[in-house]
Amino acid sequence: MEQGNKRPDNMKRITTAALANAFIDEQVKALREQIGDKKVLLALSGGVDSSVVAALLIKAVGNQLTCVHVNHGLLRKGEPEQVIEVFRNQLGANLVYVDAVDRFLDALAGVSEPEQKRKIIGKIFIDVFAEEARKLDGISFLGQGTIYPDILESHGVKAHHNVGGLPEDMRDFELVEPVKLLYKDEVRVVGKALGLPDSMVYRQPFPGPGLGVRCVGAITRDRLEALREADAIVREEIGKLPVTPWQYFCAIPDIVSTGIKYENGKGVRYMGWAVVIRAVNTVDAVTATVPEIPFSVLCTMRDRIVKIPGVNRVLWDISEKPVATIEWE
Repeated sequence: MEQGNKRPDNMKRITTAALANAFIDEQVKALREQIGDKKVLLALSGGVDSSVVAALLIKAVGNQLTCVHVNHGLLRKGEPEQVIEVFRNQLGANLVYVDAVDRFLDALAGVSEPEQKRKIIGKIFIDVFAEEARKLDGISFLGQGTIYPDILESHGVKAHHNVGGLPEDMRDFELVEPVKLLYKDEVRVVGKALGLPDSMVYRQPFPGPGLGVRCVGAITRDRLEALREADAIVREEIGKLPVTPWQYFCAIPDIVSTGIKYENGKGVRYMGWAVVIRAVNTVDAVTATVPEIPFSVLCTMRDRIVKIPGVNRVLWDISEKPVATIEWE
């Protein structure tokens, strides 16, 4: 592991606003020294890591930062709108919003193999990001939301691997990674001190391919929209519990089953999708257990979810890891 990627043994765990503010002051100074009067580019997903990096860079170098938010159509309900509201409207960032929904979903049409879906999503994201970067002049730095577990898990090479995904003409960017020595809980404390909204700071873990790995099998737009609506209901209702699980979401398998609906007082059979509710507790995501969800909460979610067009069944996944994975794909 490179020396600069080693967390000092005497570094205090950031658990308070005072420690977070001290870290922010230290990083603002370091960022200004590193960047000078040059420009920085950041892919801003809206997740906690990239959002905290964006807020730090805005505080340090202001309009020298350009954020690119790529909407690939696989984000959770309201996330693109929140990125625009927080960073463009509230923090005054130079934010480039790219609506690439059709580009991603057209390329994913008919593709059911999970790894192939991931590769398509990853490649198009890099292509879109690179296209936007080429429209900008004088970019010298690339901001990244690398955190310490990324470095530990990849023995210090993940950051360079990320850059390696870019085209040749973009690999000369110098990296800016202000939270690379922090654990996820510390990043959240720093985000809170920076004034980011709780819904962003405490956002649940979300896979890179987004809802693409929860819309199981070949993605269709109608099933994807049903998933997005169901996911919002699950996050809202379970989020009301006094103690919430580590992660909770839903998936829609690529199957249909018989349902019944009433039209003019007459029962009509039809084929519809099942929504699977998933909630887990874990320390390291290597193993995971399933917490109890009050039956009344499950029923409330059921009653709301079956009103989504195309959905006629709600299931609760009680599988632990191992043998099941946390995500469905």
